[in-house]
Amino acid sequence: MAVCARLCGVGPARGCRRRGAAREQRRGGDGDSEPDTDTEPEVDSGVAVAAEDDEETERIEGSRPSAGPAEAGRAPLSLLELPPELLVQIFGSLPGTDLPSLARVCTTFRRILRTDTIWRRRCREEYGVCENLRKLEITGVSCRDVYAKLLHRYRHILGLWQPDIGPYGGLLNVVVDGLFIIGWMYLPPHDPHVDDPMRFKPLFRIHLMERKCATVECMYGHKGPHNGHIQIVKKDEFSTKCNQTDHHRMSGGRQEEFRTWLREEWGRTLEDIFHEHMQELILMKFIYTSQYDNCLTYRRIYLPPSSPDDLIKPGLFKGTYGSHGLEIVMLSFHGRKAKGTKITGDPNIPAGQQTVEIDLAHPLRLPDIENLRDFSELSRIVLEVQEQVRREEQEEEQRQEGEDRSQQAASQPAAQPQGGGEGAEGEETAAGAEGAAQDKASASQPFVLPMGVISRNEDYPRTCRVCFYGTGLIAGHGFTSPERTPGVFVLFDDDRFGFIWLELKSFSLYSRIKVSFQNAEAPSREAFDEMLRNIQSLAT
Repeated sequence: MAVCARLCGVGPARGCRRRGAAREQRRGGDGDSEPDTDTEPEVDSGVAVAAEDDEETERIEGSRPSAGPAEAGRAPLSLLELPPELLVQIFGSLPGTDLPSLARVCTTFRRILRTDTIWRRRCREEYGVCENLRKLEITGVSCRDVYAKLLHRYRHILGLWQPDIGPYGGLLNVVVDGLFIIGWMYLPPHDPHVDDPMRFKPLFRIHLMERKCATVECMYGHKGPHNGHIQIVKKDEFSTKCNQTDHHRMSGGRQEEFRTWLREEWGRTLEDIFHEHMQELILMKFIYTSQYDNCLTYRRIYLPPSSPDDLIKPGLFKGTYGSHGLEIVMLSFHGRKAKGTKITGDPNIPAGQQTVEIDLAHPLRLPDIENLRDFSELSRIVLEVQEQVRREEQEEEQRQEGEDRSQQAASQPAAQPQGGGEGAEGEETAAGAEGAAQDKASASQPFVLPMGVISRNEDYPRTCRVCFYGTGLIAGHGFTSPERTPGVFVLFDDDRFGFIWLELKSFSLYSRIKVSFQNAEAPSREAFDEMLRNIQSLAT
């Protein structure tokens, strides 16, 4: 504020009239550049100037500020001596959140900041609004209103979210779409077509119809938009509520609603599904999810950060899960481990749980294609690696316990370098194994599922780059008796991988979700890890 005050020539700080008056006396004086002494109330984190309901925006192009032009041959001493067109360009390049403070410097700045050109630029550069905003003049809504009452007000809900729908979860993407903010629910393709693109449908939208405030509309149901409500509960959490749930009902009652939901969710009728267990799971999901009636709480999720050392680019994948259909999994890398976390889930393994874990320090050498068809041969290889991993973990625990005892008993710090050397050697060994796996990843080898392994999608790749030992989480209905069981992670290419569940004798195929999500990057690795812990604890 002090810098702005000095630039406009009114003194070193807001309200300093003495120095400003002396300077005005030397120039001939003009009271219009006097700083405002009244304090405006701030609305929504300081965008008060954008939300003012005062007189219409003044057309100041071609006029000059009240301080008067600079004398010939003399450089301007303050911003007030610059042409107003140049001030519009300068102010338009500043973040919108800084403009309210600038407006309080003096009445000239405030008048210039009523120019809609400034706010049109802020809408475009900060939120990507590419619509012809001049159309707003017909409705009497200014770009300043759009920025303050729509974009800035609801900026906290932009990005990726996971709805709290019990074990089922979901994926919501909230984006600026023209002059709307829309919440799109992303759905996997119909089972078992894992390579097909994602489906999506709108759950709510927010738009500005008049100057007073933005309107929230629920898009759920089959009767068009209707009145809804959005509440930001706390940081990284918000809730939606439908105020007219009768719009969700259908004339044919629950049976018609179920048939319509089944066609949208599975792309088929119940008569087309011959597996009795799958019919029970589908009916259970409909009964459970329909009770929410689009009154939901959402928690923010981030896309996983990436590094050049990652095996493939992390991100979101669609995966086959037997009778449960297709589910969304987030693949992330954590040093010597890779983790697959469920974004959508089922009654056995709910959303938020870590479905698979890949040990990147233990690549697997598969047998030749003929022996690979023998399930017992693949099982023997995997179980040998499992035993090796178990021994290494025991040795690591014993070594750590020995180091702890030595540090407690010894007064000399000489023992610490030896322990540190062993740790460094272990890390180097792991890095070497991972590097060898990276080298293998450039080549390919034939791949076929062993006899007896069930796959929902038989159209899996017949060559793979590399395989690793891993574990998969299995549990009974209601997430009872969960345990991690051995399996094989199979990397096919940059966009597809698979996992063989040895105990279940089943195979899951995963395909990358190729959507460019905005406002979904984690601010830091620590923030992403904390997000993973939070959604897993909520699922548990």
